[in-house]
Amino acid sequence: MKIQLSDHFSYSKLIKFTLPTIAMMIFTSIYGVVDGVFVSNCVGSDAFAAVNLIMPIIMILGSVGFMIGTGGSAIVSKTLGEGKKEKANEYFSMLVYLCVVSGVILSVIGIIFTEPIAVLLGAKGSIAKDCVTYGRTVFFMLTGLFLQNAFQSFLVVAEKPKLGLFVTLLAGFTNMFLDFLFVYVLRFGVFGAALATGISQFVGSVIPIIYFAGGKNNVLKLTKCRFNKDIIIKTCINGSSEMVTNMSMSLVNILYNMQLMKYIGTNGVVAYGIIMYVGFIFVGTYMGYAVGSAPVISYHYGAGNKDELKNLFKRSLTIIIVSSVVMTLIAEIIAGYLAGIFVSYDNNLLELTTEAIRIYAVSYLISGINIFASSFFTALNNGVVSAVISFMRMFVFQIVMILFLPVVLGISGIWTAVIAAEVLSVVISVMFLVKNRKKYSY
Repeated sequence: MKIQLSDHFSYSKLIKFTLPTIAMMIFTSIYGVVDGVFVSNCVGSDAFAAVNLIMPIIMILGSVGFMIGTGGSAIVSKTLGEGKKEKANEYFSMLVYLCVVSGVILSVIGIIFTEPIAVLLGAKGSIAKDCVTYGRTVFFMLTGLFLQNAFQSFLVVAEKPKLGLFVTLLAGFTNMFLDFLFVYVLRFGVFGAALATGISQFVGSVIPIIYFAGGKNNVLKLTKCRFNKDIIIKTCINGSSEMVTNMSMSLVNILYNMQLMKYIGTNGVVAYGIIMYVGFIFVGTYMGYAVGSAPVISYHYGAGNKDELKNLFKRSLTIIIVSSVVMTLIAEIIAGYLAGIFVSYDNNLLELTTEAIRIYAVSYLISGINIFASSFFTALNNGVVSAVISFMRMFVFQIVMILFLPVVLGISGIWTAVIAAEVLSVVISVMFLVKNRKKYSY
């Protein structure tokens, strides 16, 4: 039977409903990894370092689409829970159009400033050239990334998580095939990798537009709408935590790269890039659950179903904690294999990367709770608390640790910085969850 937002959720139903979104997030990460594998093995470690230097800037701009999707989906779900379906469709349509307009504007800005940004990041020579080539190519198709990120949330609200998974799989296979064609066969280098990524994002955005514009969904559809400044502001505030997460992560990545260039050199940047690719897969599981469960939480909050809100909170924490233990064990066991996918051609780099992955993986024990806590408050339409958790976790604590720990522990301090930051963050998350329990009755 079809699972609806209004249902009572057991463990099995909750997992079944969120599983397509989890798979979607993991697969999105996997085809991003494929990009890195082709560049590293077919173009070289310098080109791979170039992609990793410019990638945080792409993620910063792309986070706008994610903010609109997560913040807007919480508002649309809550509005549906209140029984205002027509109004929910107006909000949904307006936010999709907002993605298109903001995507075009930021695309132009990104293309203009790619070269000075690459120089500012410390790129020189061939690395700088590859940074500019990859960056401008992806920026040209930035609107597709915006829409793809936003539709990941809206398809869950529309009770079509399986369609979201299908679209992601199709976009992913498109990216993989084009990576093979452009990078391995035609030898287009980093331009080929960027072109493959951009085309796959176009595929991931156009299919949902066709689906919603055709009016085939009985929950959400694209309609005519009016500009609503208040809803846009509320969406931005509510989704600010997710934007803060992505922007902070990108800024912290830049700082990591600078520290690694200082302590290790290009090999350090390559190793960290691999950690990020690997981390996207593991953390993507938590993100997938958070995105998949948020519309359900928002719906029952809007409908005033306190018992179901308590049920969702309790079961979600249990699922996150159990999966955290499993994910960490898996990461520790297969660390060497993961590193070998990228740098099997260099034993020293392979050894450095394997050790770094094993240290970094300890953070997976804790990060799931922090990710869920932030998403939970977004779902409750409390963007301020959600943003505080994300800002402290992804920005303040990480910056402090990445600057302090290497002084004390050397190279190991760079890899352990994220663990210390997650530990400090979980204290903040628990504090807010306890403090607001009576207010929201969960």
